[in-house]
Amino acid sequence: MTDSDLRGLLIDCLTLWDIEGRVVAGEAGMEVRTMDGLFVVQHAPRDAHPVRWMLQTPPRRAAGRPPRVAPSIGALLSALRNALGAQRRVALRIGAGGLV
Repeated sequence: MTDSDLRGLLIDCLTLWDIEGRVVAGEAGMEVRTMDGLFVVQHAPRDAHPVRWMLQTPPRRAAGRPPRVAPSIGALLSALRNALGAQRRVALRIGAGGLV
């Protein structure tokens, strides 16, 4: 995933989650700035396999803790959504069968 792709995805997620913020490419990674502070999304180093992504949040930074790791983009986005306090919406599921 390129930085441009990641930036676009994060912007789309903020919109979907109804969170006001800005996403810019910074020196440490993709910076997501909201009213809650600065969140930094980074590609993990190649030697950190199976970790693919890292997320630094304001509380972790303030406590001197390392970034949270995520094995997939889905896990990263879930962690970011939770850290931002975004409301969960109804999950759509596609499959055979009707509504129960």
